[in-house]
Amino acid sequence: MASDDIWILGIYMTKFGKHPDVDTVDLAAEAAMSALADAQVSIKDVGVLAAGNLMASSAGIGQQLQKQIGQTGIPVYNVANACATGATALRTAIMAVKAGECDTGLAVGVEKLAGAGLLGGGGQAKSDRKVYEPKGRYGAVASVDGRIGTETMPGVFAQIGMEYGHRYGGASFELFARISEKNHSHSTLNPLAAYSKRLSLEQIMGDVMIAYPNTRPMCSANCDGAAAAVVVSGEKLKTLSPDQKRRAVKVSASVLTTDPWEEACQVLPNVNTLTRNAAQQAYAQAGVGPEDLDLVELHDCFATAELVHYDNLMLCAPGEAVPFFESGAPWRDGKTPVNVSGGLQSKGHPIAATGIANIWEVCHHLRGEAGDRQIPEAKVGLAHVIGLGSACGIHILERSAA
Repeated sequence: MASDDIWILGIYMTKFGKHPDVDTVDLAAEAAMSALADAQVSIKDVGVLAAGNLMASSAGIGQQLQKQIGQTGIPVYNVANACATGATALRTAIMAVKAGECDTGLAVGVEKLAGAGLLGGGGQAKSDRKVYEPKGRYGAVASVDGRIGTETMPGVFAQIGMEYGHRYGGASFELFARISEKNHSHSTLNPLAAYSKRLSLEQIMGDVMIAYPNTRPMCSANCDGAAAAVVVSGEKLKTLSPDQKRRAVKVSASVLTTDPWEEACQVLPNVNTLTRNAAQQAYAQAGVGPEDLDLVELHDCFATAELVHYDNLMLCAPGEAVPFFESGAPWRDGKTPVNVSGGLQSKGHPIAATGIANIWEVCHHLRGEAGDRQIPEAKVGLAHVIGLGSACGIHILERSAA
């Protein structure tokens, strides 16, 4: 039977950082087993598994994971969708439950990225031949990197931030650094973050410049980590214990978008349009507006990205992202707290795990289990991720009324 109501029953994230003594499957297994324990169910109860991983050399992370947590013959979906991989895995499990194929689903995202360096274009081996030959999808005789922009992630998002500043004004180097200062400050209350260290504005601005205006502390930290979530139908939830009902978090919206056709985005990425489209769909699906959000975990892969997504997620009026930040709204004690976890710049960014980890943060506030960083009386939260290519995932979550 198809189900309209979907609930997150259990959720878990490992500590993000360096885990040299465990492999990708070990990390995924820790997250999966712990999410099942948090949900108070077992792998025997699960009817579908969606496993997200982007960078591992071997395929079939879901089947490898089954060998450690239980092979029950259920369908497995192996998911890869850039930085939206984790959110896509979760949405895959959600859609299977919504379709009535099963009443319980498990989604996992995992990555081993410590020491990976800058992600994106460049850094590829060069041919020994001295003659340029057309090759690849576009028949280019040389890399487009540095000719029509850049394909490296720091450069792409630097351009995005600079474009926003050029269009609307006020987006100075110092302002972007202050966004990073906020997130590093928030991270001091998150014991699972890869880095939990407050940095001064001077330290951030004076660090190594990666791609102006993003210095090293303004960039997301590649690291190891995993996160997992158990989802159930509303009908299944009715059969569970009072404690399970009390801790369940409602998925009021689950949206995934890609780029609509635009002439410009055939050449350079556009993170704005598909995010704004996803936000509009999510608010309509959940029946809430930006003004109803008690906290937001957005994809701050770089400080410049956070600024533009204030606008894309409609946390402010169009073009008003700078005044929104200047008002203090996105701080933990502000009107619309953003990245209370410390964000990707501090918490870390193990690509496939990030989408579920953002949801983990929101769920803990809605449950009242976020400890020292708890947003008081949090009832509604939004989790957002975006991967270049491009894909955007947004989930709106609501506290249980039980």
